[in-house]
Parts: sequence; structure tokens; C-alpha cells
Amino acid sequence: MTQHISGVTLKRQAFFGLAALAGFILFLFLFRTILLPFIVGMALAYFLDPVADRLERLGLNRFMATTVILVAFIFVFVLALMIIIPVLATQLNDFIQHVPGYVSELQNFIATSNARWLPGWLDGQMATIKENFSKLLTEGAGFVATLVAQIWNSGKALVDIAALLVVTPVVAFYLLLDWDRMVAKVDSWVPRNQVGAVREIATEMDKTIAGFVRGQGSLCLILGIYYAVGLSLIGLNFGLLIGFFTGMISFIPYVGSTVGLVLAAGVALVQFWPDYVHLVIVVIFFFSGQFLEGNILQPKLVGQSVGLHPVWLMFALFAFGALFGFVGVLVAVPAAAAIGVLVRFALGRYLESDLYYGQAPGRGGEQEPGASEK
Repeated sequence: MTQHISGVTLKRQAFFGLAALAGFILFLFLFRTILLPFIVGMALAYFLDPVADRLERLGLNRFMATTVILVAFIFVFVLALMIIIPVLATQLNDFIQHVPGYVSELQNFIATSNARWLPGWLDGQMATIKENFSKLLTEGAGFVATLVAQIWNSGKALVDIAALLVVTPVVAFYLLLDWDRMVAKVDSWVPRNQVGAVREIATEMDKTIAGFVRGQGSLCLILGIYYAVGLSLIGLNFGLLIGFFTGMISFIPYVGSTVGLVLAAGVALVQFWPDYVHLVIVVIFFFSGQFLEGNILQPKLVGQSVGLHPVWLMFALFAFGALFGFVGVLVAVPAAAAIGVLVRFALGRYLESDLYYGQAPGRGGEQEPGASEK
């Protein structure tokens, strides 16, 4: 009888959990156009919570620690808003205007390139290769320009920029101030017979999300500064924009560095040719960035415990972006991490259950293949 009651309770809890999850997804879908400042504020509070805990250990109360952190953050953000962002906006506008010219220059370069060094069988196919590559270049440039325009326009359509700048710090302040109390309150809502498993899952989620969001976020910022400063010192047109953009999309495995390399090499080819030395310097500089990321930053900041496969991460970005727009892109990474933890937890429970062994674990052990035939 007790086992029957326990099974019924577990089913009711599972049904309630699924209903709550469905309600949360529906909430995100319905209010996706106004959630941006709240999502950003929550991410900011989550990102800065360890700093607040550290300041508390140094003797500040939670209110003072939160105030110090947000004042410092707002100061740095306003400084960037006045100095760096106008330069990036100017370079972005100029880059969009120069894209057709760069595409034409690259097409002319391909059409007039000398192919005498190629093998004879390939030399005969160069006309077709050049034509196809020229079409691909035109379509790719059009796609990039359209994508940038859509992201820019959708970002503005989601919420007024002024409201974003005002609401986000307020949301971040109150969430950071009450973070520990909110965690304790949510923990008190968990069914008591499942609190151990839920805490285990929550701890693993926090470890995974913190390792990726905080670690990868710091890595992207460092790489963005590294690429932006380096390309600007090399003298590449739009070096600040290309470098910063490359760093910010470096959280997408292989895609970020490849896109940055193609953009920088294409601009360098048009700008410096026939001085191929600068082109080689740009390529070597990007490989140095990859060495810095793979051998120093990635192991130190992110580590090997995140457990997000590159294919799963890219799928999550596309899927959540298609479902929830720009807000979906923002929540894709932590959502993918959380789903990965849940799947691994469920798989571990399955491998310990009678569904896997064919009988209750501990009652006769694992059944040998063919045992039922003996």
C-alpha cells in the first residue's frame, strides 16, 4: 500500500513539474518581446553573484556589496558607451556601405588571378570554379548583410534602447540583492521526498552554466579585446569591429574563429594586395588567438567539466532563436546546459533502474545474455 501511495505521489509530482515547465515555456513565448531587459538583468545578477559573495566575506553587507558592484559596472559600461560603442557603430555603418565594393574587388581578384601554378587538370576547371566562387561570395555577402540588418532591427524592435538601459540595472540590482533569499525560497518549494535529487540536479546545472556563462563570457571578452586591438595595430580597415565581433561569437565552437578569419582575410586581401605580407600577418595573428584560446584561456576559464557538445550548442542556438527570437538566442546556452544536465541525470537513473536490467536492481544482479534460455 505504501509503495502504491508513493507511486501515485511521484506521478502527481511529475505531472505538476511538466505542467509548470509548459507554463514557463508559454510565458516566454507570449512575453518574448518585452523580456530582454529582465533576461539581461537576471544574467547580470547571476554573473556577478560570486563577486557579491566575495565582498560579503570581506566584511560588507549584501546591500553595500550589491551597490558597489553595480556602481562599478555602470561606470565601466557608461565609459564604454561614450568611447568604444560610438566607434563600433561608425565602423559598422561604414562596413555595411563598403560590403558591395569589397565583394566586387574580390570578384575581380578571382577573375584576374594567375592560375599557372595549378595542375593542368585543375587549370581547365578554373573558369567554372571562379564563376561558382563568385556566386557563392555574392550570396554569402548578401546573407551576412541581411543577417546583420535583421539582428540590428530585431534588437531595436524588441524593446526601446533607453528602456533597456534603465530597466536592466534596476532588475540586476534587486535580483543580486535578494539572490540568496530567492534560492532558499525556491528550495523550500521542492517536494521534500525529492529535495535530494533536485539539489543534485541544481548543483550540476549551476556548475555547468556557471562554467560556461561566466568562463566563456570572460573568454569572449578577452578574445574580443585581443583581436580588436591586434587588428587595429596591424592597420586593418574595420579592425576594431571585426576583432570585437569575432571575440563575441567565439562561444560558438569553430564558427566564431572561422567567420572572423574569413572577414579579416577578405578585407586584408582587398586593402593590402599585392602586399601579401600583411595578409600573412593577419592570418598568423588569428592562429595566435586560437592558440591563446585553446591552450591558455579555455583550460583556465572554462575547463573540461562544462559538457556542452559543439553540435548540441549550435542546434540550441538555432532552435531557441527560431522559437523565441533574440531572447531565445540569449537563453539558448543556459537552457542547453540545463537540458544536458537533465538528460544525463535521467540517463544515469535509467541505467540504475529495472527498466535497464529487466528486474529491480540488487535483486539477483544483472541478467546474463541468454540466461532465460538455460
